[in-house]
Amino acid sequence: MKNHLFGHLILTLAFGFLAVTQVSAGLPVAVEGQPLPSLSPILERSMPAVVNISTSTNIQVRENPLLQDPFFRHFFQLPDRPRRQQRNSLGSGVIIDSEKGYVLTNNHVIDKADKIMVTLHDGRQLDAKLIGTDPEADVAVVQIAADNLVALPISNSDELRVGDFVIAIGSPFGLSQTVTSGIVSALGRSGLGIEGYEDFIQTDASINPGNSGGALVNLRGEFVGMNTAILAPGGGNVGIGFAIPANMAMTIKESLVTHGEVRRGLLGVTTQDLTPELVKAFNLKTKHGAVISKVAGNSPAAKAGLEPGDIITEVNGQKIKGSHDIRNMIGLMKIGAKVDIGIMRDDKKMLVQAEIGKPQRPHLAGKTIHPRLDGTVLSSTQKNQIEGVLFEQIATNSYAWRAGLRPGDIIVSANRYRIRTIEELAQVANPNNALLINIQRGEEAFFLVLK
Repeated sequence: MKNHLFGHLILTLAFGFLAVTQVSAGLPVAVEGQPLPSLSPILERSMPAVVNISTSTNIQVRENPLLQDPFFRHFFQLPDRPRRQQRNSLGSGVIIDSEKGYVLTNNHVIDKADKIMVTLHDGRQLDAKLIGTDPEADVAVVQIAADNLVALPISNSDELRVGDFVIAIGSPFGLSQTVTSGIVSALGRSGLGIEGYEDFIQTDASINPGNSGGALVNLRGEFVGMNTAILAPGGGNVGIGFAIPANMAMTIKESLVTHGEVRRGLLGVTTQDLTPELVKAFNLKTKHGAVISKVAGNSPAAKAGLEPGDIITEVNGQKIKGSHDIRNMIGLMKIGAKVDIGIMRDDKKMLVQAEIGKPQRPHLAGKTIHPRLDGTVLSSTQKNQIEGVLFEQIATNSYAWRAGLRPGDIIVSANRYRIRTIEELAQVANPNNALLINIQRGEEAFFLVLK
């Protein structure tokens, strides 16, 4: 009787009986004559396209300027110490072009890295070349040179639906080729404050540190998104992970490969989401859309005739849910592209066309911040992955030039405060006192006191 029961098992379910064939006392191998479902065939095709990425970064050790004075060090008999330390990090990447060796990953995986190493599914380790990064969307492209690479087929992520099954592949905590599965929990997540441009796929497939840059694939083994972030109030995975949609990632990839950067266009409007109060005030029949609160002078929006109070309801035929939709759509358009904008004005539907313009980076005369910066022109910048204040121009007869500053130098800290913009520099600089600045020049860094 016991052998008979192990040889043929009948499972009683809520809706009837299901025959499960079993050849021994182990687990069943078939259900109603069909093999048990498995993700193995999909993973066998997909996993070779997902790689492990390790980076090393030499970082400058910040010291008091006095400690850099050789005389001071000799007088107090201070030992020489290395002024640079090496920082290592791990992440994941996805091969999206096997012929050219392009690998897609997150910007934060390779940010400021001096060396990028890619480890393939078959164990090969390759040096990678950085092609371009987009910190605003947290996307980067690196390139490797190798034969017999496997690339993931790309899916149209706009066709993804809530409830679709997905698989996350990556290297969490440095554990290469780890697979988790789940469903699409939500689409179009934004306003999370994770990135500048957000349109995330939310999934309950476990995503952990190290998964960043890995692939989110569907049950056809197609790339639908790039694992990027998790919501982890307690520091661990709680089933809320986010991935950048494939369509968005591939659009950015094309720009990075072509230009080495994303050249985002400008429409010239400031918008805000529609609140119930605004919907009532504008006598609208729908709560979807975004209201224009400001139109920049001489901008593409102004030339197109857009006005404050207009309600943007569509961009190129796509419905607008809120301000984040406009930011994402315009941000991915090329400079010079034509865009059709559907608006509501005085209860009337209108369609206007604008041409995406080139953003203008504000420049500021250095003397407005500190007298010792007279003769310089400054701008906020993010150059070679370094955020700070860039010296655009320096007059050769200026104090700054005689002090050794040159065009292209970047101020990364002032009076020991980390600064990223002109506004931040102005806040920490006192025109009546000396200004201590930390300059980044290529791979070198040094302090300078302007007094």
